[in-house]
Amino acid sequence: MGTTVWRGLVPALVLGGALTGCSGAAEEDTRPAARASATAGPGAHGKATAASGGAIGAPGSACELPVTFDVAEDWKAEAVGSGAAGGAADGGPDGPSLSEEVADALLRQGPVTAVCEIDAKPAGNIGFLRVWAGEPADTDARAVLEAFVTAEGDTSRERYRPFRTARVSGVEVEYVFTSRLLDETKKERALAVTTAEGPVVLHLGGLDTEEHEQMLPAYELAKRTLRTSA
Repeated sequence: MGTTVWRGLVPALVLGGALTGCSGAAEEDTRPAARASATAGPGAHGKATAASGGAIGAPGSACELPVTFDVAEDWKAEAVGSGAAGGAADGGPDGPSLSEEVADALLRQGPVTAVCEIDAKPAGNIGFLRVWAGEPADTDARAVLEAFVTAEGDTSRERYRPFRTARVSGVEVEYVFTSRLLDETKKERALAVTTAEGPVVLHLGGLDTEEHEQMLPAYELAKRTLRTSA
């Protein structure tokens, strides 16, 4: 089953909200007004960055990750999959059930698995910044990101480029996703870095291109403050 199906069906049929509000049909268009405080000022290369609402990734934070970064003000972070309390990997002494195994499979995209999602709805937008993590391997960030996008399916107009901040370097991509169910296209963006614990992908989707672009300052904040946990 491909990611295109996961986008529309998993929240309702499998995860029961573990990846709530996925792109496409799973998002209800009940758009509140975006907060005026969504952007705090220019970041790298003049790109607007959101005001910080605190960092995640460190032990004790909402999501414990191989990286840390700042989350935009009012966005809510929550661990998913095996990183969540009572998540899909917790199958008891007999191991995971069939439904848990299916959920785990659907949480996977290429070489990485969803481990955290940061919800924009409390800040006035419909969409998520999601974090995906993989096992250590002899694969560079570009290869990881290409595999991630390919596994999403129905993508086009990919533009890859390296990026570097004061703390990390990696690769990012802008592309267009086409929903067969809705017969609509929208912009998406992702970046990948490698760490001693494995590759990490940050992905920004959104209900549509308008929502995606309104949420870019939160993505730029995460990118600017990204660092490895080690």
